[in-house]
Amino acid sequence: MKRYILNIALLLAACVSYTSCFNLEEEVFDRVDGSVYYADEASIQGAVGAIYAEAAYGYCEYFWYLQEFSADQIAWRTWNGGAWGWDEALKFVLSSQTWNAESTIVRQAWEKAWTTIGLANNVIYELGMTSPAALGISQEKLDLYIAECRTLRAWAYYNIYEIWGGALPLNIKASAESSEIPGTADPDFNTSCQKIFDFIVDELDGCWEALPQNEPNRMNQAVNRMLKMRMLLNSEVFTGVAKYDECAIIAQEILDGKYGTYSVATDHRDIYSIDNINCPEVVMAFATEVGQLNIGWMKNMPFLPYNIWENVGGTYEQSGWNCTCLAPSFDNSGEVQTLGGSTGATCFLDSKYGDKLGAVYERFSKNDIRVKANFRAEADGSWNGGMFLKGAMVSYDGTTPLKADADREGQDLVYVDQVGTFLNLGTPLQTVMHPRWGETNSGVRMIKYPIYPDAAGIDFQNIDEVEFRLSEVVYTLAECKLRAGQTEAAKDLVKSVKGRYFDNAADALELPMGFSAYDNDWMLHEWGLEFLGEGRRRRTDLRRFDKFTQGQWWFFGRVESDGYGSYPAQRDRKYEWFPLPASALLVNPGLVQNPNYL
Repeated sequence: MKRYILNIALLLAACVSYTSCFNLEEEVFDRVDGSVYYADEASIQGAVGAIYAEAAYGYCEYFWYLQEFSADQIAWRTWNGGAWGWDEALKFVLSSQTWNAESTIVRQAWEKAWTTIGLANNVIYELGMTSPAALGISQEKLDLYIAECRTLRAWAYYNIYEIWGGALPLNIKASAESSEIPGTADPDFNTSCQKIFDFIVDELDGCWEALPQNEPNRMNQAVNRMLKMRMLLNSEVFTGVAKYDECAIIAQEILDGKYGTYSVATDHRDIYSIDNINCPEVVMAFATEVGQLNIGWMKNMPFLPYNIWENVGGTYEQSGWNCTCLAPSFDNSGEVQTLGGSTGATCFLDSKYGDKLGAVYERFSKNDIRVKANFRAEADGSWNGGMFLKGAMVSYDGTTPLKADADREGQDLVYVDQVGTFLNLGTPLQTVMHPRWGETNSGVRMIKYPIYPDAAGIDFQNIDEVEFRLSEVVYTLAECKLRAGQTEAAKDLVKSVKGRYFDNAADALELPMGFSAYDNDWMLHEWGLEFLGEGRRRRTDLRRFDKFTQGQWWFFGRVESDGYGSYPAQRDRKYEWFPLPASALLVNPGLVQNPNYL
């Protein structure tokens, strides 16, 4: 089977020395000189592996929350004003764009990010002080490991750059080099943005050639170039200067195989199944394994109820959270049904509302394999390609309705593509309600990584977490061509990926309700469907199209007063960047808060 990284005990043992200058509770360990610690190549792999482990834990959870809950496609919805699932509003503030410098998840993401970068800084420094001959390896091999750590650090920096922009420091020295805690890169936010942009691009350009090709569980040449591609694609957001032509060049080089041999999977199931590192579309995936590096629970748990295993056939110790759903496609008008939802409701894509964001499930073509049937996996390890749960939930053998809990305890569980208090608990039902006022059955659920029945003997938590795949390169090139006025070329590129979801590939270019042209709105829509739930919606899409605070979806500007504040259709632009956590400012006076939050 896999892996480059395996034993978590070895990985964490490698972390004998690092500091994180930005945590409230700083830990400083006695240093071990690199020339003493690195005895052989295995010890280097352990140290590098520790960075992957820390990165996977932090970025695959906390940054997913920041990028997805704050955007238009996925919501953390509570039940009946927070009677269930409120969680001290930790995630609700993201879905309602009401966070501030005191918000817990903003702080948690910050601390996790700097732990990863601190580890990378130390390993880069220590390997640079180590003789390859003493380790029994070549200089070329040592350079490879250093390049791998530099690319990992650049990836970590890219993730935090999208969140905090010019409020960031440039912390690129090991604790052995300097005890100084760096402040914000420049007091001027925009100047700082440019400095960090230049650092990430220069770092990537300076090390890609030393990396391997076609090694999917580690940073490789294609990952490095895809990171630069992301920087160029979003350059206008970061620096005010568009670089779509440069972006198109590097995207085409990746597709031409200059940095490794990849191809778009003809079957999307190969990307997310248990042997996905053998899929030609997967460029890089974090190796996960229960009992060693277990981030696999994040793939599905937030969406699912406590008894979901009765429906999909598996048995797992963890219970589903039941607080995450797709943004609803319909308002709450029409005739209320006993088991929730209403008939005759109006879709947010309808001309009455005119949305082109949110309304996720209804933006899929009815001929798309992902929505033609609810998700189901079989004992032989296959699955039907469906990625959602909607409507009545029944046992795996199809004989017994699943029961809801909490506000609908004892009733049959029926997922509706709406969010509202149809039981009139907490507050009366309104035509449009925000995610504080859901019910236990509110919202369509997503299962992107398959959950296998017991008979298959496969734990979905062992599926590697895909971070880079070739379809992103195809869609990037498509957008660059669309922005250059080459609409037909853009359509062909999107079809080259999307055609795999249809019996008739021509259906891939069908425009959903409310869309009338192959324009920027269409491109943003296509990004959203292809990478739904992959932690990219805010960062890769909404910011670049100026829709994150200015776009309209679901409840913004439509919720009647319910005593919990108003949500204007166009939000304050200050929310386009996140604030530095108050705790970080407390321990590091050199940091300069995002000026919009002062």
